[in-house]
Amino acid sequence: MLASYGYSTMIKILLLCMVCGAATLLFPAGMQIGLLLFIGIVILFTLYFFRDPQRTAPDEQRVILAPADGTIMLVQPHGAKGANSAANPPTLVSIFMSPFNVHVNRVPLSGKVTHLRYCPGKFLMAFDHQSMESNEKMEIGIDNGEIEVQFNQVSGFLARRIVCTLQRGEMVKIGKRFGMIKFGSRVDIILPPSATVTVKPGEKTRAGETVVARY
Repeated sequence: MLASYGYSTMIKILLLCMVCGAATLLFPAGMQIGLLLFIGIVILFTLYFFRDPQRTAPDEQRVILAPADGTIMLVQPHGAKGANSAANPPTLVSIFMSPFNVHVNRVPLSGKVTHLRYCPGKFLMAFDHQSMESNEKMEIGIDNGEIEVQFNQVSGFLARRIVCTLQRGEMVKIGKRFGMIKFGSRVDIILPPSATVTVKPGEKTRAGETVVARY
């Protein structure tokens, strides 16, 4: 299954590959094989990148799921530091998505979309922690009446296209697909103090299946 969010990109890449494939006829026979092999690899990687496997959310209540596939980079207090900082601050959980991960994002908990804001910015490497504040991102907040969670789709050096189909005021279900970030990026989750984080740095996540916190 391929992600519908990537159809336009896939079509453009495939058309470009077809043009490049036809252009190989202008090169000597010895070079044609290498060029066609490279074009074939580009096509296969494009289809692989935009894969969209089925996922089944765990049959558990009061859980927050990973919105992205990837590797946990950070689990740390979030917010202001110093003498005036909160004694019990929110927790930041950051997931790094490599170009080889599934890039379709999923809703981490059921509820109402209460916050939705696109923030233009830079395109630093996604594993650079400064990218959390400096890079282009989409901020999303969901409230289920008991807990409110914010998570951010953050672009990376290669990822220049954030897709988010959510609408403010929309009611969403846990595990639902809502968008993707194309070609390597990160997703940051900001959990309130009432949530208990269940993951640690270095662990792998699967969007819509991995429990990152309970409340």
